[in-house]
Amino acid sequence: MAHLLGFLLLLLGLCGDLVSGGQPSAPRPLEALNYTLPTAKYRIQQAYEVGPISALFRMVHVFLYVVQPHAFPEDTVRKIIQKKFEPSVDYEKVVYYEMGIIICSFLGLLFILLMPLVGCFVCICRCCNKCGGKMHQREKEDMVFRRKCLGATLLVICILISLGIIYGFVANHQVRTRVKRTRRLADSTFRDLRTFLDQTPKQIKYILAQYNTTKDLAFSDLNNINSKLGGEICGQLKPVVIPVLDEIKAMATADSSGYHPMSFPSSSQVPLEPSCRRHVCWACVRCSEAGCIPTAIRETKEALESMKSSLDSLHSSSEQLNRSLTDVRTSVEQSLQDPQCLVQPGVETCSSIQTSLSQLQGNSELGQLPSVDAELNKVNDVLSTDLDGMVEQGYKSFNDIPERVQQQSTAVVAEIKKVLDSTGSEIDSVTQQLPIKETLDNFIGYMNESEKYLHDILPKVEEADSYWWLVCLIICFLLTLIIIFFNLGLLLGVCGYNRLATPTTRGCVSNTGGIFLMVGAGLSFLFSWILMLLVVVAFIVGANMEKLICEPYANRKLFRVLDTPYLLNEDWKYYLSGMVLSKPDIKLTFEQVYSDCKDDKGIYTTLQLQNRFNITEQLDIGQHTQKLVREFESMNINLDGIVLLDDSGKRNLQEFSECGIDKIDYASYLTQTGKSPTKVNLLSFAYDLEAKANHLPPGNLKNSMKEAAQNITAIHEQQVIPMEQSLVTLHRSVKTLQLTSGSLQGVNKTLYSLDDAQNFITRNISSIIIKETKKFGRTIISHFEYYLQWVEYAITEKLASCKPVATALDSTVQVIFCTYLTDPLNLFWFGIGKATLLLLPALILGIKLAKYYRRMESEDVYDDEPLRY
Repeated sequence: MAHLLGFLLLLLGLCGDLVSGGQPSAPRPLEALNYTLPTAKYRIQQAYEVGPISALFRMVHVFLYVVQPHAFPEDTVRKIIQKKFEPSVDYEKVVYYEMGIIICSFLGLLFILLMPLVGCFVCICRCCNKCGGKMHQREKEDMVFRRKCLGATLLVICILISLGIIYGFVANHQVRTRVKRTRRLADSTFRDLRTFLDQTPKQIKYILAQYNTTKDLAFSDLNNINSKLGGEICGQLKPVVIPVLDEIKAMATADSSGYHPMSFPSSSQVPLEPSCRRHVCWACVRCSEAGCIPTAIRETKEALESMKSSLDSLHSSSEQLNRSLTDVRTSVEQSLQDPQCLVQPGVETCSSIQTSLSQLQGNSELGQLPSVDAELNKVNDVLSTDLDGMVEQGYKSFNDIPERVQQQSTAVVAEIKKVLDSTGSEIDSVTQQLPIKETLDNFIGYMNESEKYLHDILPKVEEADSYWWLVCLIICFLLTLIIIFFNLGLLLGVCGYNRLATPTTRGCVSNTGGIFLMVGAGLSFLFSWILMLLVVVAFIVGANMEKLICEPYANRKLFRVLDTPYLLNEDWKYYLSGMVLSKPDIKLTFEQVYSDCKDDKGIYTTLQLQNRFNITEQLDIGQHTQKLVREFESMNINLDGIVLLDDSGKRNLQEFSECGIDKIDYASYLTQTGKSPTKVNLLSFAYDLEAKANHLPPGNLKNSMKEAAQNITAIHEQQVIPMEQSLVTLHRSVKTLQLTSGSLQGVNKTLYSLDDAQNFITRNISSIIIKETKKFGRTIISHFEYYLQWVEYAITEKLASCKPVATALDSTVQVIFCTYLTDPLNLFWFGIGKATLLLLPALILGIKLAKYYRRMESEDVYDDEPLRY
């Protein structure tokens, strides 16, 4: 046992050469990094559960508290340990503390001394027919009452004695059962300790392996610096640059399906208002009453071309119409020179026709509408420039940013990778400095020696337990035999008792019951003092084990005694810090170590090993990350020369905005398009002329009028109708151009936006590069900051979590020593002691009660009728 306790004490100092730093809280993990230190699964997970018998153990604890209510004498124990049990120790305090146990032991000794002496006197006295030994019984009036009271009281005492015997049997069984469990518990404890020792190197390997995970993540970011850093720079410029380029792109090109090709991958196509009847990128949604900016140049050209075509057609058609109408009017006027117009009834008809000829004219203003050739030529000049190609160059200049970033950062990235590789070597070097293997080898050797000692002593303990079990079993059976005699005496006495029989005529059954009661009393006199002797010895040992070891261990007062300065070593203020840290002035206590181990803290924090090797200094986060900071600060990325649209493109847009379509008199065009090509409806005029001709008498005049009506009808069909269609087309083109001209303001806004975007790039590109480079650097550095913080946290808080050590100590002291040994021992003496003490009143009652059941040799004789009872 001494080897085992020494082994557990050394276990508290395990890994005294392990390294770690303070006790930082665990940092918040990054999304891509989530380290979890591997943990072992131990066989002993929680405290031993006693079960229902714990109620009996608590009952004994209450009794011991009543007997020994004094608190654990810490000061006295300290003095005893310091003076090494010399006679000069003040034992008055010891006696005061042990007063309850001493008194109980003294009473037990009196019982041991007096019981056989009294038994001897009683035996001699009864043999001399004294002390109730004479077989004569006087009949009294209260004999019935006294017999019943004595019988009931003896029965109750027998029941109480039986409970004590049951406690003894239970305690004896518990000792035997738990001694057998001790080997399994010890094996599980040592197996857990070996798992604990084996797990520590695995945890260290895991910590080192996670550096490669962190480094791979950083290398991945560095290899993709074009998308990580360049993409972020683009992201800062995109909201300003892309909408402008999209607008210019939309003005410059449109495919046949009505969609505008976007060169930038983030552009999306969304539907415009119904009036636009097309889809464009999100940045080009600019619909208003003036028209749509998308494809403004091409729509302007199409509208101008349509308008020019309509105007040319109207000019030529108007001249031809006027000539045709003039020819018809001249022909009719010549025909009206006919003599029939001078006589009735032709005079009035000819006069009416002559008057209406003035209406037969075309709309001369249609031929005077101004041309749009100048505006169309300007728009064609604009379209002759490859504006679409210029915009594509702007997109390319913007989209080349990630590639330029990667090309310009190649050297710095290579240096950063070297720094990361060297940092990994430094961390590996720090961990190689840990003398873990040597410490573990020494500890494993000591643990093997302790296990061997335990396995050697356990068979002896089990052998001793078998003798103890046999002795306790004999004691319990002896008490059981005594109780059997008392119970049989009661049973036979009650069953064989005859109310009509006189003391000298009692039956055999009743007499046998009385004899059994006397045998029980005799056995009680004979063996009770021996039983009490065993009870006193077990009481002294068990009570002191409970009060001096188990109870102070449970409330940790025992640790406070061991933590007394200069107690275990006169030269060391704190024994544990002197043994583990070689610095006895550092306050490292057994109680603190035990508490930390119970909380499953790491050995480093538990044993305050930062006083030997400070991991915080060795893994200085600032020292390792400062190199990376310097490398990122040396990264020089130059993105000058980003041109969204060159001067020719801007000039092209400026020329379009000055093409003059906004100065066209659209009102005059729309006014003329609302008029008819002729002053009168030619069909109506022809019908009217033909009707008037029908009133003329037959002849040349009538025929010429009908012919003129047919010519007018033909002019309407062949010339007027096409002109009306041209007017409709012109009206539509004018309206379209009028709406499109409103986009010129949008062009100007686009130019302003383009200048703003270009100025934004020129002014802010350097600050954006610096900002995003720092942000990218912080991302890389944060991986290693988190890793180094986690390493420090893992070593200080999780590495070699010593809960198995506390569990092993609890298994040895609290479970094996207290629960397996002390509690059953105390329950045994408590039950047997109670039964033995109750034998005294039992034998007195048995002797007195036996006289009521035994057959007497003589009895009182009365002249009157004998008393019946």
